[in-house]
Amino acid sequence: MTGLTDEQKTEYFRRSYTAVDGLWFMKVEEKLGFDEALLVDEAVWGVLPKIQARTLKGMMNLQSSLQGLDQALSARLAMEGFEFQIEQEKDHLAVTIRRCPWHDIMIKSGRGELSKQVSEIICRVENTIWASEFSGEKGDGQKIEFSREKRICQGEESCLLRFCLPH
Repeated sequence: MTGLTDEQKTEYFRRSYTAVDGLWFMKVEEKLGFDEALLVDEAVWGVLPKIQARTLKGMMNLQSSLQGLDQALSARLAMEGFEFQIEQEKDHLAVTIRRCPWHDIMIKSGRGELSKQVSEIICRVENTIWASEFSGEKGDGQKIEFSREKRICQGEESCLLRFCLPH
């Protein structure tokens, strides 16, 4: 019908998704300054991961659990163009990111010096929401907690993210 393969269609939407994120940020920054744009960005990324996680949960018929989070994160990270590896242990997931397309975009656009500041807020908020969306119902002790141990934007060669069940 369009003459495009499914892979080309996916690439088109992935590029559009990343472009609109950067464009709206730059336009808000032009009007209000970087700090205000980052506050608005934080508010957006406080909602979007809920939509993404719930959509993938439904599409993939996933349960709230580390295993469900593993499957959803694998799908999300692959679709967004990350190079990553996820190792699941009994009580945690260790996510190693070797290439982050968001950091790459900032470097390519000449804004690499801002990547650490943006990541400090946005990556933390985004992944905390993903952990929350795959935590068990209140009171069952299955709250998944998110932490970061290494970050590419701080000069490390990879990011190390952890999603852990409390002991």
